[in-house]
Amino acid sequence: MQDTFDALQSPVRREILSLIWDRELPVGEIAAEFEVSAPTISQHLKTLRDAGLVVMVADGNFRRYRAHHAALRDVRTILGKDPERWLPADDLPEIELARVRTGFVVTASVDVTTDVGVSFSAFNNADLYSEWLGVPVTLRDGRFASTLEWGTRIRGHYDVVVANELIALRWDFEDDNVPIPGGEMIAYMRFIARRDGCRIEVHQLCDTQAQVEFMDVAWRMVLGRYREFAAANPPKGLSRQLRPRRPKRK
Repeated sequence: MQDTFDALQSPVRREILSLIWDRELPVGEIAAEFEVSAPTISQHLKTLRDAGLVVMVADGNFRRYRAHHAALRDVRTILGKDPERWLPADDLPEIELARVRTGFVVTASVDVTTDVGVSFSAFNNADLYSEWLGVPVTLRDGRFASTLEWGTRIRGHYDVVVANELIALRWDFEDDNVPIPGGEMIAYMRFIARRDGCRIEVHQLCDTQAQVEFMDVAWRMVLGRYREFAAANPPKGLSRQLRPRRPKRK
């Protein structure tokens, strides 16, 4: 039993057991899941096999491995009397008390030369927003709206704003031609500092494949416009635009 406990001390060996819990895999496929060499994985498998925690099955010239469930059930019994501590997550009773909806996520990103402060302000300052988007944008008390040059009106609300880091927003279109029927969309914008500027990353939740295809184009257009604007305007110049204006002296 001490060999068993020693074998389970290693995080890599525990990950291996998880990987081969319900399937048989050769060393090569197991090693491909880890940032260590195949000989190192072979040594981990030998330790698990010596402890009786894996079963090796000969398959021609290959050796395939799978977890030894009976041995691991014995370990569970020794480590604790409360069987619920060892229930698989799928069997937990509380999961029936919540609802889960599975959908699609479109992830778009762009790297720009402006720092996180300026990049964040580009989406949180109405004047700057209007300048780079190319159409008037209103942004007041978290509510924003704009009409694009082809007539589609966008409106929404910033639900969560963490300065220079995150904007969580709900938004939709006023356009019958847009494939988003009757509901607000949810998106998350992250601003990530880089050595030479900032990365803007958008995670857009979608319900249908049609929405995915539309949002793919929509967010690439928006982020592409800001990148073009940032490239054409030196970061120092943008920073000066964001400084609050001093009141005129009488």
